Amino acid sequence: MPDHPIDLSIAVEPQPDYRDANVVIQGLIDFNAAHAGGTAPQELLVTLRDHEGKVVGGLSGDTWVGWLQVHALWLADDVRARGLGRALMLEAEREAVRRGCTQAFLETLSFQALGFYEKLGYTVFSRLDGFPPGGARYAMRKPLEPARAD
Repeated sequence: MPDHPIDLSIAVEPQPDYRDANVVIQGLIDFNAAHAGGTAPQELLVTLRDHEGKVVGGLSGDTWVGWLQVHALWLADDVRARGLGRALMLEAEREAVRRGCTQAFLETLSFQALGFYEKLGYTVFSRLDGFPPGGARYAMRKPLEPARAD
C-alpha cells in the first residue's frame, strides 16, 4: 500500500453526503477542463411536466467536447408508450446540435431500453455481459447532424 501522509485518512462513508460527492465530481471536472482546452461539461435537462407543473419524466445529461452524453431518461409509468421518450430524446439531440455537438453517447441495461435507442439510430459499440447478473450493459452512440436531429 502506498504511503500516505499522517494527516490523511481513507474511509468508506457509511452515509454518503452529496456535498462530499460533489467535491470529488467537481475536482474531476476541473482536472478534465484543464486538459480539454478549458471547457467543462454543460448540463442538459429536458423535463416533461403535467398540468400542475410536476415532473413526470425527463432526460438528464450534458454536452462536452462535441458530445451529448445522456445520463438518465425516465418516464412515470402512466405516461409511457405515448412517444414522449422519443420526444425527450429528440429535443435533447436538437439542443446538443445547437451547442455544437456532432455525436451522442449513452448506456443502457438489457432490461431497460436497448430496442428503443436502436430505433432512434443508436448503435451498440460495447457490451458488458453479467452487468447485471444474467443481463448486459450496453454502450451506444449516434452521430448527430442538424438534419437528423430535427
